[in-house]
Amino acid sequence: QVQLVESGGGLVQPGGSLRVSCAASGFIFKSATMAWFRQVPGKEREFVAAVDWRGVNTDYADSVKGRFIISRDNDKNTMFLQMNSLKPEDTAVYYCAAGLTFTSMPRDYASWYNYWGQGTQVTVSS
Repeated sequence: QVQLVESGGGLVQPGGSLRVSCAASGFIFKSATMAWFRQVPGKEREFVAAVDWRGVNTDYADSVKGRFIISRDNDKNTMFLQMNSLKPEDTAVYYCAAGLTFTSMPRDYASWYNYWGQGTQVTVSS
C-alpha cells in the first residue's frame, strides 16, 4: 500500500536550518507531484512547497520563498525540504503529500493530493 514517511523534524533555534525528508513507497514515485504542507493546532493545513515529477518545476508559499528549498531523488523515492533562516512562525507539523495526476504544474491546494504522511514536528524556539 501507499506509504509516505516523514523524518528529520525537531527543535531548532531561530535562524537555524533543518532538513526534513519524505520516504515514499507503494506507487510510482517518479511520476508523482510531491508537496509539503504544514499545520498548527486550530488552523487549516497550509501549503509550503511543491515539486513536479522531474524536480524541475517548483512552487513555494510566499512565507517561505527564498528560505526553503524543495527537492527530490527519484532513484531513492525520497523528497526533501531544506529549511533555512527558520522563524518561530515556521513551527508546525510538516506533512508530505503525493499527487498522482500526471502534470508538470505542481498544485498548491491540499485537495489535489491523494496521499499524506503522518507528519513530523518542527519547532523553532530559543
